[in-house]
Amino acid sequence: MQRSTMQRTTLATLALLLSAGAGAALAQDGQSSKKGPLVIAKQGYFYVGGTYQTVGTTQYVTGQAYVEYQIPQNVKHPYPIVMIEGFGLTGTNFTGTPDGRDGWAQFFLREGYAVYVYDQPGRGRSAWVASAYGAIPQPTSASASQSAFSRPEDANLYPTAHLHTQWPGAGSIGDPIFDQFAASTSPAIGSGLTYEALNQKAGADLLDRIGPAILLGHSQGGLILWPIADARPALVKALVAFEPGGPPFYGVRFIGPPNWFENAALSFPWGITTGPMTYTPAVTNPAELAPVQEATAQGPTLVRCWRQSEPAHTLSNLRGIPTAIVTAEASSPSTRDHCTSQFLTQAGVENTHIRLSDVGVHGNGHMMMLEKNSDDIAAVVNQWLKANVKEGKGPK
Repeated sequence: MQRSTMQRTTLATLALLLSAGAGAALAQDGQSSKKGPLVIAKQGYFYVGGTYQTVGTTQYVTGQAYVEYQIPQNVKHPYPIVMIEGFGLTGTNFTGTPDGRDGWAQFFLREGYAVYVYDQPGRGRSAWVASAYGAIPQPTSASASQSAFSRPEDANLYPTAHLHTQWPGAGSIGDPIFDQFAASTSPAIGSGLTYEALNQKAGADLLDRIGPAILLGHSQGGLILWPIADARPALVKALVAFEPGGPPFYGVRFIGPPNWFENAALSFPWGITTGPMTYTPAVTNPAELAPVQEATAQGPTLVRCWRQSEPAHTLSNLRGIPTAIVTAEASSPSTRDHCTSQFLTQAGVENTHIRLSDVGVHGNGHMMMLEKNSDDIAAVVNQWLKANVKEGKGPK
């Protein structure tokens, strides 16, 4: 499938900024975390999305998401950035790195954005309520290590694993940097239907409270951008999905070389989500999307994508929202994110698929916001936002 004109233009611009002759602007962005102390005009926290549940004679608040915010003294952009963490993680992924550097929250604060960092229901400072959320899937140290690894023994987990060079440490238990990362993992709601519905409500409540915003999500936090935007399309000024959960419809099982992949279960019956999305013509049963798999993969390191049968239904509420999918060079989603991008295109949602290797940023794994060159990645996104978000007066 051909890239859209917007995608070709944006990637060409980003590549130019990173080239030897024109890298100064992006290099300056990449140094923004070294420009001195942050000056914060206001900071605080609140909860959104919660409702009361009665179990026996006891009432609990369930479904709430914790949101902490900082507003810089010099606000340069009318729309704040909301940052949403991935599965089994918390908002701490954005407020610092396990080796003690500033995170993406600080980067974008220095760029003049107000920043809201979100803990999904049941994570971090959003308390776990077992009667509402079900069994607790707890990330293991092994699964955390596979997200952050840089070990030779992991080089054949998937086709691009051997390219991973940017994790700031050994990537295994006993390394102090990895141990900090492993300590930051959190129980998480296992049911996609449950966490999509809870986050859709909490995210919509957040936008109702703060007004129009840019939504930035990582991994499973990227997946829940779709239902939040579906609920409040007029309040979403851009979507930036870092390796969002996927690919569409059927999961992927990694089986090692030489074949690498096989199909797993139907994980996302609504295409990019487990639960309902707004399609035109209307879809009442997700089977109406009639997924079909491409006959041949688009490259030796890529999975075969599933798409809708034609004529395709349109994701009408997501149309017109500037959308970027950002993919690292050495992560397992590097094998599948093109499928999500192309599914959105087929569904009428123009988007830019930014492969970081295409714009000169190399060696990153899935936890790219924590890695040694994390500011370089934030700088790529900053340039994309400048090129694609129309900044009017913004909220009052």
